[in-house]
Amino acid sequence: MRALRLQSVNWQKSANRDAHHTEKFSSQELIVRRGQPFEIAIAWNRNIAPEEHLDFVVSTGPSSSESAKTKAIFPISTGSAGGGWKAQLKSKEGNMLTVIISSPVSAPIGWYTMNIQVTSSSEGMYTSNLGVFVLLFNPWMQGDDVFMSNEAERREFVEEDSGAIFVGSTNRINMVGWNFGQYEEDILKISLAVLDKSLNFRRDAATDVARRNDPKYITRVLSAMINGNDDYGVLLGNWSGNYAGGRDPRNWNGSVEILKTWETSGFRPVQFGQCWVFAGVLNTVMRCLGIPARVVTNFNSAHDTDKNLTVDVYYDPMGNPLQKGSDSVWNFHVWNEAWFMRNDLGPIFNGWQVLDATPQERSQGVYQCGPASVNAIREGDVDLNFDMPFIFAEVNADRVTWIYNASNGSQKQNGVDTHSIGQFISTKAVGSYSRMDVTEKYKYPEGSGEERQVQQRAMKKLKPSASIRPTSAESEEGEGSTPSISGRFKVNGVLEVGQEVNLILLLKNQSQDRKTVAVHMTAWTIVYNGTLVHEVWKDSAIISLEPEEEVQHPVKISYGQYEKYLKADNMIRTTAICKLADEDEVVVERDLVLDNPALILEVLDQAQVQKPLNVQMIFSNPLNEPVKDCVLMVEGSGLLRGNLKIDVPALRPKEQSKVRFEILPTRSGTKQLLADFSCNKFPAIKAMLSIDVAE
Repeated sequence: MRALRLQSVNWQKSANRDAHHTEKFSSQELIVRRGQPFEIAIAWNRNIAPEEHLDFVVSTGPSSSESAKTKAIFPISTGSAGGGWKAQLKSKEGNMLTVIISSPVSAPIGWYTMNIQVTSSSEGMYTSNLGVFVLLFNPWMQGDDVFMSNEAERREFVEEDSGAIFVGSTNRINMVGWNFGQYEEDILKISLAVLDKSLNFRRDAATDVARRNDPKYITRVLSAMINGNDDYGVLLGNWSGNYAGGRDPRNWNGSVEILKTWETSGFRPVQFGQCWVFAGVLNTVMRCLGIPARVVTNFNSAHDTDKNLTVDVYYDPMGNPLQKGSDSVWNFHVWNEAWFMRNDLGPIFNGWQVLDATPQERSQGVYQCGPASVNAIREGDVDLNFDMPFIFAEVNADRVTWIYNASNGSQKQNGVDTHSIGQFISTKAVGSYSRMDVTEKYKYPEGSGEERQVQQRAMKKLKPSASIRPTSAESEEGEGSTPSISGRFKVNGVLEVGQEVNLILLLKNQSQDRKTVAVHMTAWTIVYNGTLVHEVWKDSAIISLEPEEEVQHPVKISYGQYEKYLKADNMIRTTAICKLADEDEVVVERDLVLDNPALILEVLDQAQVQKPLNVQMIFSNPLNEPVKDCVLMVEGSGLLRGNLKIDVPALRPKEQSKVRFEILPTRSGTKQLLADFSCNKFPAIKAMLSIDVAE
């Protein structure tokens, strides 16, 4: 009898990928999800004799072993009992075997090699390689730690390859589109490479691969690897306002170009990212690997560096904001939530877990953050893993204002605000582009009894001996220190780049006495995380107030004053320090977000798969001066391969530009086209357009 030899393997990719919800991936390998069976057909050069015994061998990682569950050897059986790897004979026609392979629901994810061993008394053992496949997490499978029961949520948090991220400030929430692009060419391969470049893998590959069965382990590694601070990570952060040598973080439209650039550069960190860029890329990799994930924005986010649940903010007596101390308040901060079970903590902590790839503080010696249970944050359980005190403070810290006088080195506490940190916590709604507010998932209502109890509980766990600061309401009653005047900045008219900024400083005398107020005002351009760029305006005034009178003091900042110093964030911080005789100063502040001119995208014909589609961009220069160095960047998963870069001719003052370009849709359904227009006067103008693509 001739030796039994393998002739061919049919991985039945199309049927298997459909059944495993991996049909959208552009890479050609077999991609399956753990815990769910898949079929393969194996052809031999002759019929298998009764004395010939077949065993499958699957393995993952460089030094796989059965003890670490990174390798399994299993025969073809007729039964389906047991929780490990299994092979079941489905049919045998001549020399063709069709076999159903099942993986454990807790198997490590990643690249697998599959071999088959033939053992016979006459031939001994002969091993043949069947090929490679990719095993992913399975949110469709009850029993998988990432199981998500709601189909609409699975579609949004696992399958959706485009989305939106909320940015701006509490009084001006804006939305930018983001192309996650997890199905695009090479993105699965690169996402798995992110794990292989980690410090953990390089230190001890066998242990690292064995732990890839656990979503909390993998997501923590990813939170370290998406930033390039300690390792061969994906992105370098830059909040200086100067992005020479890289790309302004506002110009990215999605994750695909970043991940591909990282790979083609030999895994050198891509320049530059800021928080929403880190979050967008982390979201791509988590969804790609099968972990349900979403992007979340926290407005007025505290960066508390010393775990005392307060952030200190400083001004000088002339109203200038100061970069003193290491604490800060970010206008917004973007992180991720991933959905999985917390077997280490207990069932009440299952569900959404915070992960943050933005490098802010070291955790266990590395810039990584999370996973931290959202339920635990809400209850103040800051002693649980991972990085709970930092994340709890981001949404709950008290904001303490200080007036610092550099001439004599004195500083004076001006006020404590227990309400402003952690507002409008936002994520994209399921199935639509509306904003969903998830603040109540993170904390009880501001000022409620539960909220203060949670704050006290957290403080006791962090500093058992510390006394609890009273709320602002309690402390005011105790000291009778209510200021006799109040103030606020009110916007007068529109806030648009290229236009004069018009504000009114409203000052109200809350007492029965006449008051004279010395007011010192400044305006600075800033980066969204509070980094000061440049002072653009200042003014002082003496204002007299009759009893209970309200006075309006106009503030005008011309385009010429702020134009050179405005960053892509379009943010200006205005401050007024109001000084009365024998009373504490009253600090009035407001961060302004200026709107960009509109960028319009329109589709010129009916969109159809594999049929070229014309799109038009329209932009009108609103300025009384020309704009030049104009570039349009376009991308959209399922609409065009890679991205399109178009040089746009310079525009004269008030001139309108129309640019036509062609895209080629490759997948049907509703797809997002994203555009970024930049020029010498407008560093990043965004647009997005939903396109319904017919089969």
